[in-house]
Amino acid sequence: MKMIDGLLAELEQEAATTSRVLERIPQAHLSWRPHPKSMSLGQLALHVATVPGNVAELAAKDTIPNPPNFTQPEAATAAELVPSLAASVSKAKQVLGGFDDARMGAMWSLQRDGKEILAMPRAAVVRTIMLNHWYHHRGQLLVYLRLLNQSVPSVYGPTADENPFAA
Repeated sequence: MKMIDGLLAELEQEAATTSRVLERIPQAHLSWRPHPKSMSLGQLALHVATVPGNVAELAAKDTIPNPPNFTQPEAATAAELVPSLAASVSKAKQVLGGFDDARMGAMWSLQRDGKEILAMPRAAVVRTIMLNHWYHHRGQLLVYLRLLNQSVPSVYGPTADENPFAA
C-alpha cells in the first residue's frame, strides 16, 4: 500500500465525522464568536469544511513562495457547509490520490520572500497540516457548539448529547 492510501482512508473516515459536526451548525449563530480575537462560528465552520482541499493543493506544490492569506471568510449559510466539505474532500483525494511514496517522501517547503520558514517531507504536510490541523479546528467547533447550547455529536466517543455505545 502506498503512503498516501492510508492518509486518504483516514481523510475519508474523518470526513464523515466532520460532516456530522457541520450539520449541527446553527444558521442563527454564524456571526457569533466566543472572544473578540476568535473566528466567528461561520468562519471556523467554513475553515473546517475547506481545509482538506486547500491544504492538498498546497501540499501538491514543492515550494510555496509566500504563506497564503489566512483570512477566513464567513459562511453565508449553514447549508453550504456540508457540500463545501464534500467538495473539499473530493479535491484532496483528486490532488493527492496519485502520489507515489517517492513524491510523499520528497521535501516540501514554505518560504517568505525567498527565505525558508518551514520544510518537511510531503507526507508530514498531509499528516500535520491537512489532518491534525483539521482535527484541531473541528475540536474548536465542538466547543463553540457547547457554548451555544447546541447538541454535540459523538466524534471519538460519547458526548453528553450522543452515546453511540449505549444500548
